[in-house]
Amino acid sequence: MTQPELAAIEVKGMTREAFIMRGAIAAGGVYGLSTVGPFVGQAMAQGGGGDLDILNFALTLEFLEGAFYTMAVKSTKGLTGDAKEVATTLRDNELEHVDALTATIKDLGGKPVKAPGVDFGDAFASQDSFLELAQTFEDLGVGAYNGAGPMIEAVEVLAAAGSIVQVEARHAGVIRLLRGERIAPSAFDKGLEMQEVLDAAKPFIKA
Repeated sequence: MTQPELAAIEVKGMTREAFIMRGAIAAGGVYGLSTVGPFVGQAMAQGGGGDLDILNFALTLEFLEGAFYTMAVKSTKGLTGDAKEVATTLRDNELEHVDALTATIKDLGGKPVKAPGVDFGDAFASQDSFLELAQTFEDLGVGAYNGAGPMIEAVEVLAAAGSIVQVEARHAGVIRLLRGERIAPSAFDKGLEMQEVLDAAKPFIKA
């Protein structure tokens, strides 16, 4: 199964407002947000409506990933061993991310978006096809965080994002390991342009 290419593109000359208008942040996984939530919430509460837009966009993608791994554990043909264990762990993580983001949005006085419909095509036809799409999602999260970093204003939020992207990179690394690929194919990861994030996610989100 061919997945969308996730070219690494540096984000240059983009204002925070433009960043939000173009879809803001894609949090491939907001690992540990329940832990860092208190000071992240306090920092974001000092911002405007754009922070809620960012969180809701991240929540949409967390819904996407949570649904993906939930379906993968139940439906992937031939999913066994380490791959099944990883899929189960990532499922649990993503569902925790959904809960944490939902709670944070409510704490900030916002209204969480509803879970979108999803369609993952033939991703569960085999263990290989599942891992291929899993790599797409995990690489997407790492690239999105790297691209979002320069747009974050609050130091506390930047610190939290820095800790989160490290875990996202570990997720991406273990999927690559399962696929027999190099864990870190390059010494540096550049940020993804926000349009690339949206283009990669949209095929799997249905109204």
